[in-house]
Amino acid sequence: MEQHLRVFVKVVELGNFSKAAEELHMTQPAVSHYIKVLEETIGTRLLERSNKYVRLNKAGEIVYHHAKEILSLYSRMQDLVDDITNKISGPISIGASYTFGEYVLPHIIARLLQQYPEITPTIQIHNTKEIADLVQTYQLDIGIVEGNLHGKVHHAEVVSEDNMVIVASGHHPLVKRSGTVSLQELEHETWVLREKGSGTREAADTLFRDLQLTPEKIMEFGSTQIIKESVEAGLGVSLLSIWAIKKELRNGDMGIIPANGLPYKRNFTILRHSSFETKAVQQFIQTLKLYLT
Repeated sequence: MEQHLRVFVKVVELGNFSKAAEELHMTQPAVSHYIKVLEETIGTRLLERSNKYVRLNKAGEIVYHHAKEILSLYSRMQDLVDDITNKISGPISIGASYTFGEYVLPHIIARLLQQYPEITPTIQIHNTKEIADLVQTYQLDIGIVEGNLHGKVHHAEVVSEDNMVIVASGHHPLVKRSGTVSLQELEHETWVLREKGSGTREAADTLFRDLQLTPEKIMEFGSTQIIKESVEAGLGVSLLSIWAIKKELRNGDMGIIPANGLPYKRNFTILRHSSFETKAVQQFIQTLKLYLT
């Protein structure tokens, strides 16, 4: 039945029997037979077919959602069994929220593969909620997120603090000034921030609330890299993770504005869906913790 589910998922994702057959190295009649047997086993049609499209019906949507979880669990089971006798190798599906995924995770992966080149990681970058959902539905082996977790999450482990600071261009007067900058001065600055819903924006909004700071002007951008370029260009100030601005601080392109209540601290948290882990996942976690220490 595992193969029937794999064929079904492939047909759904490609939307075409012929394309699925080609990718699975099967004939189209064989693909059609697998779908027919699966529908007979389930007891109802799962796909609406025409000459132009293949679409899920309501029953198909249910089967597709659970098929993804079942196949992920099956693959994980096989990896764990293989792990008993084999050396550290095999796939790891890793998810991370944006700051960690873009500025920390690549260095951890590089260290991991130097020692264990037969591990094959795949990476997805999403916001914290999306990563948590993918871990909970067995579509990721492990997730690393920053900021607050909303709702129930199993096997969550805080592994490090993320220090966030207010930054500006290296030539900004508040960067060059000695002593602490007042909150009133920061209110008059243009703040360059992530969009609502991102973990970095949530941190900024929390900081504003805690410090009773009300910026007069906010500019929103959809990525940390654009925010960094904007701050360097002198468009305004921002609240960013130290991990995201190491190069800019070292080169003098950005500077930290000293203010009371800073750095703002949030957590990096590992999310897992099970206490059973392959040796490859265990080694990844160990490498991650050593890097963050």
